Amino acid sequence: MLPPRLEEIVEDFQFLQGREKLEYLLELAAQLPPLPEWLEDEREQMDQVHECMTPVFVFADKQEDDGLQYYFDVPPESPTVRGYAEILRQGTAGVQPEEVQAIPDTFYHRMGLQSVLSGRRLAGISAILHHMKRLAGDVA
Repeated sequence: MLPPRLEEIVEDFQFLQGREKLEYLLELAAQLPPLPEWLEDEREQMDQVHECMTPVFVFADKQEDDGLQYYFDVPPESPTVRGYAEILRQGTAGVQPEEVQAIPDTFYHRMGLQSVLSGRRLAGISAILHHMKRLAGDVA
């Protein structure tokens, strides 16, 4: 079972065909916010996703209600990876650490992205999720 917002995003992708999936992914990439100033100065606190060819950094922040908020630093010249990060950022915003850890590693297969992206690119979303799960365990 996915967190509700992540389930919505997956369903949105299921309604799209072919190139529309890639276009939606790029729309999501444009929504990825920049790092907050307080985190820019503390970048060494961020976890690097070494499995990605693109330099990806992620930080988990436990909110007052014990939900999580993730922050990502992904270069603008990597729009598909920025799109993955935004899917995961939106889809996990405010959820509890155990909900993040329960997300199936291959949930993105239901999105049908394998029809428009290479397996190597898709491995990136799994790698980012893996790091998010580990961070969820660290802050819990």
